[in-house]
Amino acid sequence: MKPGLNAIMGATGSGKSSFLDVLAARKDPAGLSGEVLIDGAQQPPNFKCLSGYVVQDDVVMGTLTVRENLTFSAALRLPASVSQEEKEQKVKKLIQELGLGRVADSRVGTELIRGVSGGERKRTSIGMELIIDPPVLFLDEPTTGLDARYTCEPHNNPADFFLDIINGDSSAATLNNSDVSSSSGIEDKLVQEYRKCSQYRETRAELERITEGKKSSSSSSRSRTITYKTGFFTQFRWVLKRTFQNLVLNPQTSFAQIAVSLLLALIVGVIFFGVKNDASGLQNRTGALYFMTIDQCFSSLSSAELFIAERKLFIHEYISGYYRVSVYFLCKMLSDFITLRTIPAILYGCVSYFMIGLKPTLAAFFIFVFSMTMVAYTATAMALAISADQTVVAIANIFMTITCMVMMIFAGFLVNLPSIASWFAWLKYFSIPRYGLAALQINEFTGLKFCGGNNTTNIPPGIACTGEEFLDYQGVDWSTWGLWQNHVALGIMTFCFLTIA
Repeated sequence: MKPGLNAIMGATGSGKSSFLDVLAARKDPAGLSGEVLIDGAQQPPNFKCLSGYVVQDDVVMGTLTVRENLTFSAALRLPASVSQEEKEQKVKKLIQELGLGRVADSRVGTELIRGVSGGERKRTSIGMELIIDPPVLFLDEPTTGLDARYTCEPHNNPADFFLDIINGDSSAATLNNSDVSSSSGIEDKLVQEYRKCSQYRETRAELERITEGKKSSSSSSRSRTITYKTGFFTQFRWVLKRTFQNLVLNPQTSFAQIAVSLLLALIVGVIFFGVKNDASGLQNRTGALYFMTIDQCFSSLSSAELFIAERKLFIHEYISGYYRVSVYFLCKMLSDFITLRTIPAILYGCVSYFMIGLKPTLAAFFIFVFSMTMVAYTATAMALAISADQTVVAIANIFMTITCMVMMIFAGFLVNLPSIASWFAWLKYFSIPRYGLAALQINEFTGLKFCGGNNTTNIPPGIACTGEEFLDYQGVDWSTWGLWQNHVALGIMTFCFLTIA
């Protein structure tokens, strides 16, 4: 391929994108033969970070504006030696060159947000690659979705004509030879004719000159590495900023989560409103605590789409050298834990705790909120561990729902844990709701009395008069360590799940 504009043409499914990936060093070289040379030399290991690549599906952050997307690319892909002012000037110049001045401060658009046109979105994707002035720019079907701006020529488009011939379209041309009536016959005829032309001989001679005396590429020359223009903390700052912007500007994942948490808190608060210190109050307290624990688990399953929704965007940006995997993971985790887990859990606790009338002490309230937050963290970490390997949200949800259902059985509410057979009881140690419910029960029931001033001789058998008696019936250790061991267990599970993710 000579310097300038080169095109790969072929029918749908003929392998154009795969061939382009091979040339751009973005496909696993295992199982491939031959070699890709640049100016007669081997590709550098970090070639995919030096070149630009515009994928067929425009992978840009839809909640950000055109200018913000280009600025993000400039901040992470241009070296630190380039000043911030130079980067801004480069972005401004590129916006004008691509004809994006009118929509520079408009959001690109998502399923819920009306954004720029398809052509403007495509030009934004191209601009994010042009920002580094790549010596080689690969574009996979770059004209798809572009707005028509060139007057159509009166004669037939040569490229369309060639493809019609290759596909065996009889309406494109009439071939008298009977041996080329089929698609394979047409291909054989084209190959024969090409081998007779001078272009074939010139190309063959040049290839032989380049490869003359050159040994076949070794395994080391096929290595692939990713290099970065910026440091860890610069990447962390920009990715975290973009992640928070995306959350705030995406109502489906931010405000909706908080609204649903408040609604559920009001519902449970109304149902269990003003519990009393009697037998019914004991049952109502247990039911409320169990419901709130399970609710935190299932609410956290929304984090399943955290990595799935942006998988294509992440893969493209990571391969292109925008940021490290650790940077992306930490930023996504922090933004999700703070905005979608901590804040809703605190609001949920503030509303439901006082409506139900649980233990009216400040220490008990803080332990309650802390326990709820830890359950949310652990359930979120489990969802991330399960969904990180999935590409479809529905499949991840199935696995997580099944896991949560099993955990619910061993939470200590639906079945008395001490009564479970020993060969089956070990599953309780893997139940997130069990640790959360135990912590909430210890926090709430210790020190409470449910028999009032009744004569103990009139109390029905099996009724616990104190919270400690009830906890003993449930097999819950209500000592100080008994309370905090649940939080330690949830912390260990969170760490293990995040490590897996």
